[in-house]
Amino acid sequence: MTIATQPLSLEEFLKLPETKPASEYIDGEIYQKPMPKARHSRLQGSFIRTINEIAEGIKIAYAFPELRCTFGGRSLVPDVTVLLWERIEFDDNGEPLDDVRVAPDWTIEILSPEQSPNRVTGNILHCIRHGCQLGWLVDPGDRSILAFLPDRQPVLCEGSNLIPVPKAIPLDLSSDLVFSWLKMKE
Repeated sequence: MTIATQPLSLEEFLKLPETKPASEYIDGEIYQKPMPKARHSRLQGSFIRTINEIAEGIKIAYAFPELRCTFGGRSLVPDVTVLLWERIEFDDNGEPLDDVRVAPDWTIEILSPEQSPNRVTGNILHCIRHGCQLGWLVDPGDRSILAFLPDRQPVLCEGSNLIPVPKAIPLDLSSDLVFSWLKMKE
């Protein structure tokens, strides 16, 4: 959903109060993300838990939910933002800085029925153009994941084939495994 406003600069946008759900600044316009529903939230939580169980303890990377990342003239809020450990900025107390001004190393977007697949894909491609190693567009509707890597054609991942993950993260995932996370009752 586009929020009609007078044209704002990126810095003016960043001074506005946060919205629920989050709003993004794309090419001078403000777009509010749709409110996550159950399947979206279930997948998001499973991605974060799975990635952090492997990567956090050994300080390889950390997966953040709904983390605002501002870079390249946009301010985006991916469903899951993964930053390699050495790219996370910490304060003197060892806590992460609140404002992230770099592209994610891995961005994961979970498509909601009311979202524009092209706008979400455009955000992933923006991340890739600005140094992101990997972007996923997860479509619960058709149980597929479209993986975007720099300087390569996107890869459609379905079934039991492994999905690309950043080299630094020792993780094997397939679409079948990812979408099995949705099942909560036998």
